Amino acid sequence: MNPLKTVTSTIVSGFAAAVIIVFLVGLLSGGTHLADWSSAIIWLHVLAGVTWIGLLYYFNFVQVPALGDAASDEGGPGGAGITKYVAPRALWWFRWGALLTWLTGAMFLLHRGQFDDAFALGMTSSPVNVYGLTIGVGAWLGTLMLFNVWVLIWPNQKKVLGMVEASADEIAKAKATAFLASRSNTLMSIPMLMSMIGAHHGFIW
Repeated sequence: MNPLKTVTSTIVSGFAAAVIIVFLVGLLSGGTHLADWSSAIIWLHVLAGVTWIGLLYYFNFVQVPALGDAASDEGGPGGAGITKYVAPRALWWFRWGALLTWLTGAMFLLHRGQFDDAFALGMTSSPVNVYGLTIGVGAWLGTLMLFNVWVLIWPNQKKVLGMVEASADEIAKAKATAFLASRSNTLMSIPMLMSMIGAHHGFIW
């Protein structure tokens, strides 16, 4: 059976390939370069984050402008196919990717004993812990973005997509709220990613 024929088998095969690579690296290094729990958690955090932010950018850079063009294209095919088939599935991966990203980020900070310091922005010690400050900015931005996904974007998108009953006025309000929350997340994602990368590559821990 071709593992590329379904999304599930493709993902499972990708994980299997990753595990084999880790095993081979460990074998060839004589067991001196085996991945630890921190590496595994970061790996899952990045995978989930790529899914979440990738879909965030898809919505903002591709789907929303495309639906706007479709709405203004008289006699065109319209955007019904996207709103009926594409958007609900994309939103499923989007919201669960967001939650998994936050949870794996929190797991990493807890594993390294940095959770409190990060959310205190490095101010639990004197002088200020630069790593805690930097990763903490990213953690707080990620938390605000997660709030937007589950509290503002998803409930309102259900109204926009007709998944729950809503009046025309409620749909218009829901569309505006979801749009602003999504654009806010796009804005916050830029400094959030800078903080996450800067904490690991811009400073000495």
